Amino acid sequence: MAAKGYFVWYELMTTDMAAGEAFYRKVVGWDAKDAGMPDIEMAYTLFSAGAGPIAGMMILPDEAKAMGTPPCWTGYISVPNVDEAAKTIAAKGGKVYREPGDIPGVGRFAVVADPYGAAFCIFTPLPSEGWEPSEPNAPGYVGWHELYSGDGPKAFDFYCDMFGWESSSDFDMGPMGTYKIFKIGDRDFGGIMTKPAEMQMAAWNFYFNVSAIDAAIGRVNEAGGKVVNGPMEVPGGSWIVQCTDPQGAFFSLVAPAR
Repeated sequence: MAAKGYFVWYELMTTDMAAGEAFYRKVVGWDAKDAGMPDIEMAYTLFSAGAGPIAGMMILPDEAKAMGTPPCWTGYISVPNVDEAAKTIAAKGGKVYREPGDIPGVGRFAVVADPYGAAFCIFTPLPSEGWEPSEPNAPGYVGWHELYSGDGPKAFDFYCDMFGWESSSDFDMGPMGTYKIFKIGDRDFGGIMTKPAEMQMAAWNFYFNVSAIDAAIGRVNEAGGKVVNGPMEVPGGSWIVQCTDPQGAFFSLVAPAR
C-alpha cells in the first residue's frame, strides 16, 4: 500500500500513441509495452524505467476533448479511500470529473480537480507490498512535481490539508510571486506557484530525470518536440528544460549536469 499523499503513477493522454511511444523512448529512455489488460476495452501502454512501470499512455478520451482538454500528463496521488477523498475534494470546492471506479486488478481511482483549476487523479491501489518512492535522481523517474495554480498560496494549503504535505521553504520569484516547496516526510517533492497570466489553465507539470540536459534537448529536437523554456540552472545546481512533445503535451526534464 502506497503511503498517503505520494504521486504513485503518471499518465499521458495523447492523440497518437505510436508517436508518443517513439518520442518518450528516445527522449527519456523508457521501455514501453502494451499493458495486456483484456478487461479494459482500450489500448494502454506502460512506460518503464529501471525496476518497473512508472507511467502509462492512452488515447485522449472524447469526453476530455469535448471539455477542451489538450494532450497532457496527469499524476495519480495515493489516498487510503478514493470515495471519501473525492467527497472531501468536492466539499472543499474542487470538482469530480470522473466518479470513483475500479481498474480491474489494479485499484480504484477518480479524476478530480483542486478548487483552483488543476486536474489530477486520486488512487487507492489494491493491497500490495514494497512500494517506495524512487531515489530523487533515478534515471527515467519523476524528479520534481510542479503546480501552476490559479492561486498558488491557497492551492498549497489545500494540498497540505488534503494529503498531509508540509511546507519546506519559500522561494521569492519577484514579479512571478512565491514558489512554495512542499515535502513529504523529510524530502522535498515539488513546488507550487500561481500560474503566469499567459498560461491558459492551471496544471501539474512533471520533471523526468535524465543524465545531462543539453544532450536531452538534442533528443527532444530530433524527435519532433519543442523546447519552450530553458535550459536553466535551478537552486541546488540541477538543470531543467520545459518542453512540449509532438502532440502538444507539456512536460519537463531535470538533470544533475548541463
